[in-house]
Amino acid sequence: MSSLSSTPTPPPARGDDPRGAERSDIGIGMIGYGFMGAAHSQGWRNARSFFDPPLRPRFAALGGRNREAAGQLADRFDWPVVETDWRALIARDDVGIVDICTPGDTHAEIAIAALEAGKHVLCEKPLANSVAEAEAMAAAAETARARGIRSMLGFTYRRVPALTLARRLVAEGRIGELRHVRARYLQDWLGDPTAPYTWRMSRERAGSGALGDIGAHAVDITQYVAGEWITGVSGLTETFVRERPLADGSGTGQVTVDDAAVFTGRLAGGALASFEATRYATGRKNALRLELNGTRGSLAFDLEDLNVLHFHDATAATATQGFTRILVTEAEHPYLDAWWPPGHGLGYEHAFAHQSVDLLTAIAEGTDPEPSFADGLRVQRLLAAVEESAAANGVWTAVPLP
Repeated sequence: MSSLSSTPTPPPARGDDPRGAERSDIGIGMIGYGFMGAAHSQGWRNARSFFDPPLRPRFAALGGRNREAAGQLADRFDWPVVETDWRALIARDDVGIVDICTPGDTHAEIAIAALEAGKHVLCEKPLANSVAEAEAMAAAAETARARGIRSMLGFTYRRVPALTLARRLVAEGRIGELRHVRARYLQDWLGDPTAPYTWRMSRERAGSGALGDIGAHAVDITQYVAGEWITGVSGLTETFVRERPLADGSGTGQVTVDDAAVFTGRLAGGALASFEATRYATGRKNALRLELNGTRGSLAFDLEDLNVLHFHDATAATATQGFTRILVTEAEHPYLDAWWPPGHGLGYEHAFAHQSVDLLTAIAEGTDPEPSFADGLRVQRLLAAVEESAAANGVWTAVPLP
């Protein structure tokens, strides 16, 4: 088995460390003001409110080309300054971390510039729109690392406590030798053919469709929880609706990305895996589902029930075998000691706080946060392999390993 990472150890909850009042602030400069901008803003705010990270995040500036739209988000989350030029934001002396929440076609230019300017970087997934861009970003991150500058990729679902717990159980050998993985990310927001065209439907802006947007999450949590790389794939993709109305009513836009992708894969340890990513699964709103089957047990998770992990212990007495429903809200579960009493569930936004705290802790301790840009490059190479396979009617395609 090729190990990817250890289970993250969350920093102490507020009140556990008397040094909290003496800790330094670090300025956050966030670029992007849409859905992810709001999620990241909430994450930074809650990281300081509920945890006691060794660096305290302080909102410095919000970046966005549309001053009015960016200003609306700034007002909601108390960002003190709006910059309409991302270069000006990076150049600010009060910005120590650059948080990139923009479409994928801008990630490489912004991230590389920020790292070269000596700023730590958090970048939303997928890392880039192409392998070449991802390679340049990973190289820049490695160069910056030698100067003590840290970078992290925003595969936030790693920080859902139930999935972090799943990783821990696999690492402890609780499910034995891995045999099968099934990962699906199912949404339905494009099921209506009259739904308006957005930037996510443009290959130039988004890189790919369901494959890169949500399939990348399924790939990352598979490799993270399993602790193994995927070594090869065979895939198919499809675009069901190739033209959609523009939101302003001025005409139509050509859909140049996939609407759905299905592919099989093999992990380094020999286990077989199957993946599905679609935005046409009628009735499924945000169903990221993962199941692992091993020689000693199984694990199952569904993001639409994100406080629960199902665990089957095949070593238990036959009369008592079966999936156990674990409510992941106890203080000993990952990240939970900072939140609410047992039984009081968390939501989608809480993983963004965990992500922020993990990055702040790594910067303060001089350690390498995960997932790294190198991890993102490996995912990018896998996505490219799926597209290459699909273009050749599903031919088996190797994924370059680190």
